[in-house]
Amino acid sequence: MTDFLLVRHGETVWHAENRYAGRTDVALTERGHAQAAELAAWAAGADIDAVVCSPLSRARLTAEPAARALGLAPRVDARLLEVDFGRGDGLTRTEMREEFPERLDAFLRDPVRHHLPGGEDPEEAAARAAACLADLARELPGGRVLVVAHSTLVRLLLCRTLGIPLGTYRTVFPALDNGALTELRLKGGQASLLRLNAPCALPSSGTH
Repeated sequence: MTDFLLVRHGETVWHAENRYAGRTDVALTERGHAQAAELAAWAAGADIDAVVCSPLSRARLTAEPAARALGLAPRVDARLLEVDFGRGDGLTRTEMREEFPERLDAFLRDPVRHHLPGGEDPEEAAARAAACLADLARELPGGRVLVVAHSTLVRLLLCRTLGIPLGTYRTVFPALDNGALTELRLKGGQASLLRLNAPCALPSSGTH
């Protein structure tokens, strides 16, 4: 089995306005850097074999302190990039309502069948993230891997691996907190959710 500690990056400068941050490289806030430091403090006492992150700076800057605390080099994998929100990237829900109201309504009804205009197919995003974890599971059987990525991608990944319809990711997993831990175990082709959206101050629950 391989255990994955899935973490959403620290808070960004778009957080307060609730802007959709897809592929735009948005900076961490002071609080976001503090959340990265909290993750590093947790990781220093955890049994972690690898640290893997999205290429976007908000994920890398969240992952790097934890990797240093573990004496590991962080590994960057483009398959962990956030979903591309197309024309919605950088907009608030109110601004989307002004720009493309009908497409927004369709997205809110089913965000997979009717993803944001010009954006990435969520099915493809979930598949690339799942492939990343499958490769890591083959490489690190019995290992524990810290993965720092993004809210929508992680929620899609959880749905895909747990057999939950992708179109329900916004309702089944309504939010992931910045810097919180979600633990997923892959074993024999099966997935188990060990914890969800837990503060990183909690002690590690996994064992080999």
